[in-house]
Amino acid sequence: MTRHPDPQDLAGALYDAVGLIARRLRHTRAPGELSSPERSALSRLARSGPASSAELARAEQVTAQAMGAVVNRLEGSGFVERRPDPQDGRRLIVSLTEAGEDVLRRKRQARGQQLARALTDHFSADELRALAVAAPLLERLGESL
Repeated sequence: MTRHPDPQDLAGALYDAVGLIARRLRHTRAPGELSSPERSALSRLARSGPASSAELARAEQVTAQAMGAVVNRLEGSGFVERRPDPQDGRRLIVSLTEAGEDVLRRKRQARGQQLARALTDHFSADELRALAVAAPLLERLGESL
């Protein structure tokens, strides 16, 4: 009889594993690279489209003031732009610029290459197949949080 994994034990193992991967990827950050809040805001805009600074703050679970500072830095770097909301001219909408899309693409490529090297060097073909099955499930788990 096959025993089903205990969700509590699995949650702890996944939390530890994903945390380790994220820390290792962050640890190899290049000088001058975006901060974690800046990367998160750019990624959110890329996934969800233009939003107000307040909407970004809610989505990223930070204060409006903290997100305002992040958006100011990103705008100063040319990665986002703010424009009046066509429905409410008092509100500003933040959107990615071409430079913002480029920096995200370069970041993903660098992290992807780092992960690909680790997968190539340390995993068997069977393990790679298992990870290929797990990847969409992990994404779905992240989206459901």
